Amino acid sequence: MQTICVLATGGTIEKVYHEQSGSVANIDSKIERYFKLLRLPDVKVEITHLMNKDSLEMSEADRQVVLEVVRHKLQCAAPIVITHGTDTMVETGLLLQKSLGELKAPIILTGAMTPLGFEGSDGLQNMTESLLAARLLPPGVYLVMHNQVFPIDRVRKDKAGARFVEVT
Repeated sequence: MQTICVLATGGTIEKVYHEQSGSVANIDSKIERYFKLLRLPDVKVEITHLMNKDSLEMSEADRQVVLEVVRHKLQCAAPIVITHGTDTMVETGLLLQKSLGELKAPIILTGAMTPLGFEGSDGLQNMTESLLAARLLPPGVYLVMHNQVFPIDRVRKDKAGARFVEVT
């Protein structure tokens, strides 16, 4: 059985509707609930909750926490999937790529443009695709969203198009 380490940092994928304010916010983690909906034969998913923040609120100290936990998890040589807010996931991915050197397993960053559980959410699709990518890709740092895989140093967010695009 293969193990995949999932690190949850928050972002839109984990946002919930807050009735009192009429807004969405990172209040409580819900990622585990959604992994239980998936059929994952021969895969053991280990979830570690690091934080529950919008990525625009992540500090350099928060990114260092992600880096240190990734370093620790890589000792097991298991693939890693990081759920992350889309606005700064490339920034976090570039830090990982720069700081970790030669990898023995893939590291996948993913998230959602619409929160899990909302109509039209892309979260479950992106999580599922990330788990498959983690099993198939060679070592490296990648962003997986909307049925696409991007090396982290060749991608940017197209806010107007609500998607990620390759840069050359």
